[in-house]
Amino acid sequence: MIHRVYEQASLSEARTVHVATDDKRIEQEVIGFGGSVIMTSANHATGTDRIFEAAKTIGLSSSDIVVNVQGDEPLIPPGAINEVASLIDGSVEMATLRERITRLSDVFSPNVVKVVTDENDCALLFSRAPIPWSRASFPDNLPTQTQQLAKSQLTEPSSTKACWFRHLGIYAYTVSMLERYIAWEPTALEQLESLEQLRVLSNGEQIRVKLTDEAIPPGIDVPEDIARTLAVLSEGTEP
Repeated sequence: MIHRVYEQASLSEARTVHVATDDKRIEQEVIGFGGSVIMTSANHATGTDRIFEAAKTIGLSSSDIVVNVQGDEPLIPPGAINEVASLIDGSVEMATLRERITRLSDVFSPNVVKVVTDENDCALLFSRAPIPWSRASFPDNLPTQTQQLAKSQLTEPSSTKACWFRHLGIYAYTVSMLERYIAWEPTALEQLESLEQLRVLSNGEQIRVKLTDEAIPPGIDVPEDIARTLAVLSEGTEP
């Protein structure tokens, strides 16, 4: 899987591609296929901390842009890496991507992170819960009816109905943003949701969240995802 992610990233416009890890098994795997690996501390609390150490190790400057592609995204399109990097400008130093949710099971799945944005495409909140939640449409204590209403809003979205977006696990940031991030203490909301990007919002920083132009299949979140991913690869239908 890590080889596949590396290959996809190498097809992007990134100047260099590295695997940051503290696992000797991953190091040997990357060396075996001829990739670049950066060994980092085993004491990092988050992947973002690890990315910052790797950025400093290879000597990036504070204004350089780093794209963090998770190692469990073997179907990541190279175009998505270019797309998220292009969102960083003088006003925003962190960016990510979103896509419209079309399956009801994804709305209620805690493995699918939802995001709500403002009118300028900056994140208001990320959550594993089905946000936004339509108070006018969803009845209390009626789970079956609630899901039926949710399904109707997926198929007939409008400005007065909830529209759900899946947050895609790819980030771009400047090195200076990474340096600020690691100086902040973990926040209560971040720990409650197990979503480290909430630390950025809790500290008053913006995250730009673009509705992606790319078709990005889900990554490997649970064991059942492996068979689905292998089927996509065998059919040759990935982006």
